Amino acid sequence: MADKAKTHRVATSDDIEVSTYLEIAKELQGEQFAAPEAISPAKETVAIIDFGSQYSHLIARRVRECHVYCELVPCDAPWERITALQPKGFILSGGPASVYQEGAPLTPLNIYESRLPILGICYGMQVLAHQLGGQVSPGIKREYGQAILHTTDDDSPLFAGLPRSLSVWMSHGDEIVELPPGFKALAHTENSPNAVIGNGKNIFGLQFHPEVVHTPQGKNIIQNFLYQVCGCQGTWTAGNFINESVTNIREQIKGGKVICALSGGVDSAVAATLIHRAIGNQLTCIFVNNGLLRREEPERALNTFRNNLNMNVVYVDATDRFLAQLKEIIDPELKRRRIGEEFIKVFEAEASKLGKVDFLAQGTLYPDVIESTSAETKAAAKIKTHHNVGGLPARMSLKLIEPLRYLFKDEVREVGLSLGLPEDMVMRQPFPGPGLAIRIIGEVTRERLELLRAADWIVMNEIKKAKLYRELWQSFAILTDLRSVGVMGDFRTYGYLVAVRAVTSQDAMTADWARLPYDLLARISNRIVNEVPGVNRVVYDITSKPPSTIEWE
Repeated sequence: MADKAKTHRVATSDDIEVSTYLEIAKELQGEQFAAPEAISPAKETVAIIDFGSQYSHLIARRVRECHVYCELVPCDAPWERITALQPKGFILSGGPASVYQEGAPLTPLNIYESRLPILGICYGMQVLAHQLGGQVSPGIKREYGQAILHTTDDDSPLFAGLPRSLSVWMSHGDEIVELPPGFKALAHTENSPNAVIGNGKNIFGLQFHPEVVHTPQGKNIIQNFLYQVCGCQGTWTAGNFINESVTNIREQIKGGKVICALSGGVDSAVAATLIHRAIGNQLTCIFVNNGLLRREEPERALNTFRNNLNMNVVYVDATDRFLAQLKEIIDPELKRRRIGEEFIKVFEAEASKLGKVDFLAQGTLYPDVIESTSAETKAAAKIKTHHNVGGLPARMSLKLIEPLRYLFKDEVREVGLSLGLPEDMVMRQPFPGPGLAIRIIGEVTRERLELLRAADWIVMNEIKKAKLYRELWQSFAILTDLRSVGVMGDFRTYGYLVAVRAVTSQDAMTADWARLPYDLLARISNRIVNEVPGVNRVVYDITSKPPSTIEWE
């Protein structure tokens, strides 16, 4: 490979033409491909080519925080899928593979042909170096954790406004031992002489991860790439999203009728409000009481939707139907599928009463899509099925409309506030679609639901009294299937163990356990064992995500 690359070296390497890169890449990859159609630079979008990194979603978060729209696209996605985004640039994510291994994922060659800006991160940097004529080999020293980056190019747009030395986060075992023609090192660390590379034009590679919080000024580097290299203006705002979505929804729905699955949460509320703004009375909202909601939630949700949103809301009490589907079911994935399928059956039954209905609206978010490993994220490992994404029957008669499908939670909240929704609704903590069914370990019964509702009510009450509700991403109780011996008064007890979970997060893709005050935990524990019959022990979950998920099932 290295010998082939050397035959393409040119004297004026700092000004090497893109066509030369492409000849190298085509020869090394051994493929012929057609030149793509011209890409329009009009829409401000960046495509993130996903090689399966655990940090890929964080790249998307940082780009969105810079007010630039982006999407994760699998590295083996059809070129038509990528061009449909009309990207102004590309970011190549990290990944677990080594580029020199047989079958290692590679960047679509059309991306180099596009002549658009490219930023490779970790594996993304190694793959572009490999494809454009450089050489990647196992490193003599692996580099994991914090490192000090020293820049050597004062004119590089990536480092505009930044100091000469930066703290960065490394996570790699391979290294670039020979740069591609026309590239030079722009920064180094103690163990990586080629920690940042560039071609003097618009292709850059970073060996470190700018997307993680452990690289304090990483967002500045990403923003420099977006603004100074790609020419983005930062037009991705809640207001622009609303205007564009309303137009798209009207075009998609036309004269059709939509039913929206309201759950009481912010996601479905924002989705419904957005659709209602677009099509008005063509939307009918269906609130299903599946018997898996928290105490007083059906009453409060109905009051909010009817009084504040001024929408047509059909209320369906389907508690018996859902509990029948969950009888003797203990596997969490099966719980989710049963609940998702029953939801659709209820919606279709209600739709038949409304005459001709064409669409089912859902509040699916981007983390739901990513974690469920839908078609958009084939490179990532499946974590769990979200009922919004993976629990839908193949022969469902209604077409799906999911206006929030590519938004993160904080973006949904911004949109909700811009739509004029009440702040207490918008800032409500997330609640899972399958409800309390996945907060009960083991079989879901009426008795166990009531135990969990009582414990969960106490957790919420004490968290709010301590004025910590807004600081936490989620806080709730879990009813386990464990029982333990206890003593109350002079009597032996054999009661359930309740776990309390409280986490901080920005988007639910990662989360840290909340350091709640001991006195608060003591009050929660004392109230639960005294006020919830059948519970005699309380524990606090101090596990972060990863390695755990936020929910227990």
